[in-house]
Amino acid sequence: MRVLVTRPQDDALETAALLKTRGHTAIIAPLLNVTYRNGPALDLSGVQAILATSANGIRALVRRVGRRDLPVFAVGPQTAQAASEAGFHQVKNADGDAKTLAKAVPGWIASGEGTLLHASGSEGNGALAKELSAAGYRIRTENLYDVAAMEALPAVARDALSNAGLDAVLLYSPRSARVFCDLVVRAGLEGAASRLIGACISRAAAVHLEALIMHDVRIAQRPNQLSLLDCLDR
Repeated sequence: MRVLVTRPQDDALETAALLKTRGHTAIIAPLLNVTYRNGPALDLSGVQAILATSANGIRALVRRVGRRDLPVFAVGPQTAQAASEAGFHQVKNADGDAKTLAKAVPGWIASGEGTLLHASGSEGNGALAKELSAAGYRIRTENLYDVAAMEALPAVARDALSNAGLDAVLLYSPRSARVFCDLVVRAGLEGAASRLIGACISRAAAVHLEALIMHDVRIAQRPNQLSLLDCLDR
């Protein structure tokens, strides 16, 4: 299959490599652009562990933190891998989404053992912090990066859609699904999208494709990349 990868550039390259091993061709067209916030080194006094809900959170964190001795509680495999590659040696993987991570944390650390620092993006909805706070944890959220949506479909995506050069699109979040739908409609390419398989990380993402009449919309059995890629082979 010819698969549109809409993730930010760093993540998209990783996904393209995985698609190649499965016999698919990746067409990279990021719909979201990540910028990391500059600032002083973060004070980690009293922090017992780090909550990471994206690989971008890890990438942003290591720009502001020199220590690698704290445990990292990661939302899924990609985030856990990013943490390990950044030099963190104590990495736990919830293998799911933010809700899964919130349920996993009590099995990894007690609520009275110190503050949990959430390396977050500015678009985070605060649900993880709210749930863990309700469970008695002290949460400190640091917004370390911003994610801006593209204002138009990248030319490579527009051309591939216009010329029947795509078979599927991978959508990793509700926001990326919403942006994809909005930009396709804005470009007047709804008809072209009707040939595509929309592979979505969750039902919450799939909801945002309702304005498009797609060939098929498939939802990952688990909210992680491997399950999402498995959608292509159903």
